[in-house]
Amino acid sequence: MPTGVVKFFNERKGFGFIIDDELQQDIFVHATGLIDRIAEADKVTFEITEDNRGKKAINVKKTE
Repeated sequence: MPTGVVKFFNERKGFGFIIDDELQQDIFVHATGLIDRIAEADKVTFEITEDNRGKKAINVKKTE
């Protein structure tokens, strides 16, 4: 399961980006893909799915 760090997350708008530790790429994350509440600089695990707009993080969970 990929790991990363939350680069940006706007709770009001419900979206943000995670920097994937392995790929060093920004992965889009939407509030509907969250399991835990996240904030900037949180370490997370997630799954990656792809749609017509590109890669997207789902099942996002905070790690310690």
